[in-house]
Amino acid sequence: MVKLILRIGISGTFLGHGILAIGINAIWFPFFTAVGIGIEDAKTLMPIIGVLDLFIAFMVLIYPIKIVLIWAIFWTFTTALMRPLSGTDIWPFIERFSFWAAPLALLVLNGIPKKLKDLLKV
Repeated sequence: MVKLILRIGISGTFLGHGILAIGINAIWFPFFTAVGIGIEDAKTLMPIIGVLDLFIAFMVLIYPIKIVLIWAIFWTFTTALMRPLSGTDIWPFIERFSFWAAPLALLVLNGIPKKLKDLLKV
């Protein structure tokens, strides 16, 4: 039951962000410019990122293989970290701890991969 709750929560995070990215959420432009990506390029990248986020949402809900969970941990931590790197204070980063902690918890519950082939297992 705990795994299912985590899967639903993680999926919801990626579903929501995916839809917002496909719609080119201008609030996110500073995150791109903070790492040297211009606004026009951000407008091109956001729908691609959005589709990837929707794929992650679907995979975590239906078939949460470990490599997808590792990507979810990396991506959510990195995007949360973009808040203070783009000039906001630390609190929006801290507020998003659950975004990366939930996939990390699910990965731990499912078993940390020990071999390369384990990355494709649930």
